[in-house]
Amino acid sequence: MVTIKNIAEMAKVSRTTVSRVLNNSGYVSEDVRKRVEKVIEETGYIPSHYAKSLRTKKTKIVGVILPTIQTETSSRIVTGIGKEISQHGYEILLANTNLNQEKEIEYLELLKERRVDGIILIATNTEPALVEKIKEMNIPLVMIGQEANGIMSVTFDDYHAARELTRTFIKKGHEDIAFIGVDETDRAVGYRRKKGFLDEMAAHEINVNEEWIQKAIFDIDSGYDTMEKILSKTGAISKRSAPTAVIAVTDRLAIGAINYMKKQGIRIPEDVAIAGFGASEITRYLDPPLTTVDYHNEKAGEEAARQLFNRMQAQTQEGTEKVVLNYRLVLRKSL
Repeated sequence: MVTIKNIAEMAKVSRTTVSRVLNNSGYVSEDVRKRVEKVIEETGYIPSHYAKSLRTKKTKIVGVILPTIQTETSSRIVTGIGKEISQHGYEILLANTNLNQEKEIEYLELLKERRVDGIILIATNTEPALVEKIKEMNIPLVMIGQEANGIMSVTFDDYHAARELTRTFIKKGHEDIAFIGVDETDRAVGYRRKKGFLDEMAAHEINVNEEWIQKAIFDIDSGYDTMEKILSKTGAISKRSAPTAVIAVTDRLAIGAINYMKKQGIRIPEDVAIAGFGASEITRYLDPPLTTVDYHNEKAGEEAARQLFNRMQAQTQEGTEKVVLNYRLVLRKSL
């Protein structure tokens, strides 16, 4: 096995000089640099990052646990993380849970075994077992999308976004509003968005039809099926008992709901207005384009990475515990 010592002997330089060339640090004359690089190329020498990590006690890797790789939300967040950590010479190790909450704990343990320097968790829940595991790991960690006491979090203003979106529907004259949510163990998407909707309806003294509030799971097919369930409880869309508007807690659910309504000959927004959350790129190209809430997910990834580096450098979890990012309501023709 070729070592730095071998490279130094063959290039007739010191091991320090070879190290400077490899790490692109310190002064090395151009002639010497080319000589060392030629020897490295000829020998096929590959620096041992593992050996380096043993010396520095750093792997230069950040673990990122995400719920799914199939959504733009996760993709944009990871893009933001990547932009920020690359400036520090770090790399990402991705772990995809496929929306399996038990996998979140499993991957926390796995990333600890891999000796990552820090972890960013795009969380789907704040169950006690998960929070306890995070606190006992003693590794710098930042959670995105959820919040829990004692854990640094970058969150979105789900509650007020849902209230503003509901208020916008009401100002348009809608009172018969259906709501497609998800399980409330997801405190951000499932609980806070629903609470925002209900509180805004109550503030306007508008009664909510409980049969129009239904839970789905995070995919388009579920949005389709849930919309069918809501309308099956109302009969024909022309009846006064039917909803005139739908709020879905994700764009994917909204897209599924739109597909079902179009198959039933329901016009959007003439018969039923609809909106989602997420500002997915495809929502611009739907017919009609979908009203949605933009959470600036890439910025969330950047902010989470910055907060993580603050903790990694300070070697502590102490400090700011929560950053709440703003949102933007994107009004389009589905409303």
